[in-house]
Parts: sequence; C-alpha cells; structure tokens
Amino acid sequence: MSKQDHILTVEVVDQDGSTFTLREICERGECHAEFVIKLVDYGIIAPLEDYPEARQWEFDVAALSRLRKAQRLQRDLKVNLPGLAMSLELLDEVEEMRREVARLNNRIRQLMGE
Repeated sequence: MSKQDHILTVEVVDQDGSTFTLREICERGECHAEFVIKLVDYGIIAPLEDYPEARQWEFDVAALSRLRKAQRLQRDLKVNLPGLAMSLELLDEVEEMRREVARLNNRIRQLMGE
C-alpha cells in the first residue's frame, strides 16, 4: 500500500441505544420478516433478548447494519444463507485484523518517536 492509500474504518455507534422491533427492522431493511428470521436462525444477526417468539424480538443499530450488509452480499454475489454467515464472519475477522494492524503500526510509530 502506498502512502496515498488509506483504509477508512467506520464503526456503527448508537449512543441513544435505539432498538427496532421485527416489523421496524423489516421496514428499515426493506425486507420480509421471513428473511430476518432466517438470518437469526443462521446466526447472521441476533435480537437483543432471546425471546421464543419473533414478534417480541428487538434489534439494535448494529443488527440493522449487518442486515443491510447481508442483503448486499446476497444481491451482488448471489450468496445463500450459509454462505452469508461464513462471508460475514470472514469479513468481521478481516476488519478485526485491520484494526489490530493499525493499532500495531501506531504503536511502532510511537516507539520510533515519529
């Protein structure tokens, strides 16, 4: 990577602690409840509390963001649900590694006096 290249990392933070019902997350994600339920079944997103009935579920902003990412992968790459789960897990690992590399690079710069 050249000095001109930069990696931009965006972290979803909701300071208000907004939550969404199943209906609201479907409206915001423009999808059917069946799709959200399948994403929960595959562990792609998770409700805040583990209620037995889907109508009692509440989701946070991070779940909505992950839902949209899953939709893009499915739309753009035609990935099935098991593939979505694996792809998102790998993307999470890559993001974590990028953060760790950036942290280590910053630490090296500090130690070298830059």
